[in-house]
Amino acid sequence: MKKACVLIFLAVVFVVLFAQEITEVRIGAGFEMTGPIAGYGQASWDGIKLAMKLRPTVNIGGKEIPVRVILMDNKGDKAESANVARRLIDVEKVSAIIGPCTSSCALAAGAIAEEKKVPLIGTTTTNPLVTQGKKFVFRACFIDPFQGAILAKFAWEHLKAKKVAIMVDVAQDYVVGLANEFMKVFKQLGGTYFVEYYTTGDQDFSAQLTNVLAKKPDVIFMPGYYAEIALMCVQARQLGFKGAFLAGDGADAPELIEIGGDFVEGLYYTTYFHPDADLSPKTKEFVEAYMKEYGRRADAFGALAFDAYNLILDAIERAQSTDPVKIRDAIAATKDFVGVAGTISFPPNSGDPIKPAVINTIKNRQFVLYTVIRP
Repeated sequence: MKKACVLIFLAVVFVVLFAQEITEVRIGAGFEMTGPIAGYGQASWDGIKLAMKLRPTVNIGGKEIPVRVILMDNKGDKAESANVARRLIDVEKVSAIIGPCTSSCALAAGAIAEEKKVPLIGTTTTNPLVTQGKKFVFRACFIDPFQGAILAKFAWEHLKAKKVAIMVDVAQDYVVGLANEFMKVFKQLGGTYFVEYYTTGDQDFSAQLTNVLAKKPDVIFMPGYYAEIALMCVQARQLGFKGAFLAGDGADAPELIEIGGDFVEGLYYTTYFHPDADLSPKTKEFVEAYMKEYGRRADAFGALAFDAYNLILDAIERAQSTDPVKIRDAIAATKDFVGVAGTISFPPNSGDPIKPAVINTIKNRQFVLYTVIRP
């Protein structure tokens, strides 16, 4: 009987240890793969695919454990973003989530991640509200107060603008937030502005732009997304606008040039990355690997998604665990993580890294580096 008990005990121990053995690390990716801003999600997924190819495993307990990333499409929709986060956590049992790209979608997904205590890293989610009051939500980018101030100062100092027309998409938290930050700083500098409104998916801006031209601004600022920015540039030039165009990071997609053609020539915009920018010791290696993999130059969305993937793997190795709470704690403790788009450190009780910004312009239908702004 005693021998039988010992054997049963050993069998139970074996079963428990076997059950606890980690055979796969599961990470979720919730991106805008279809819909009006699919270019952001597709570029981000390219960055993650390259990251997985270059680093397919994570070391836990001295063993290299395969990493699996489960991609789901949030369609650029707030409700669907929440559903995607819920499915990734409840059904796919992921330990962390990368994405979304946009602030509105991240606000929805982040609420679910916070409720279920699973860390989420938004890649290009600049609205401050995305991480505000949350312990499990982080971002890989700068925030709009920093970006808005840069844009306002650039308009005032470089473009010599005294009056700016601001085109605001009322359906997007990111656009409203960035516009507000710009207004605050531009007014402090001594400039004046006025606002015209539209909604994501609009294609005819003739009424708004007719009002704009009547007020004779020096600059049209478009803190929106690439499709609407391109169409506004086309229509503004066709109506006779001769001034400068300025935009935020939502302009940074190849589709901007595909849609706008020569009409977006000379546009300036802020973003997180350019392959010619000296942002990190790892930038050049990433740019070369990206070109080899895809036959085109690396972009900001791919770069930040690449960094988010590697940041999560770095946190998992430091935590030596796939427990979401332990991974969250390791992410929060991140200091001097060298990413391809800059070094990432999270201040105490904050999911917002301090990151440089890049200003690009468009010349001869190419995105050209103008300058790097460091905080």
